Amino acid sequence: MARKPRSVPEINAGSMADIAFLLLVFFLVTTTMDIPTGLQVGLPPIPDGPPPESKQRQKNVLEVLINSRNQLLVEGDLAEISQLNEITKTHLLNEGRDPRYAESSEEAIVSLKNDRGTDFVTYVGVYNEIKRAYNEVRDEYSEAKFGKPFAKLKKKSVPYDEVKKKYPIKISEAEPEDMGGN
Repeated sequence: MARKPRSVPEINAGSMADIAFLLLVFFLVTTTMDIPTGLQVGLPPIPDGPPPESKQRQKNVLEVLINSRNQLLVEGDLAEISQLNEITKTHLLNEGRDPRYAESSEEAIVSLKNDRGTDFVTYVGVYNEIKRAYNEVRDEYSEAKFGKPFAKLKKKSVPYDEVKKKYPIKISEAEPEDMGGN
């Protein structure tokens, strides 16, 4: 006996395009996009008038320059990024002992200036070392005085405010410029 070929039932694919479209819309609506955030830096408020005349003494300012060849100059001397943390901490903790550094931690400022040709990676590395120095100094002071690192102190508490007042983060960033191919 010969068998009859079976007929395969057809699948209605008319609504497949509608389902695919609905799935596409669903995924577009529910998917989030990562947005690059950049560096989180708190900027001071915009003043109403011209800036006041600065009476800041030059020795209270630690000058950090990065040239177009990514060389680091601290107070005019060549330095490595790995040395910047200790130099910054010395500047912040000086309290008037060494005339080359700040008279007090409250008056200490770090001035960061870079060339337009500076690599972003170098700039971020230098900025991170400066911030790390501030964080380490704050932690050491907080540990010695309150028995806790600065990050563990409650915000808006007396110890937290005291540490911030003793070691305020003062990083002055100048507009990048061409430094003449240094």
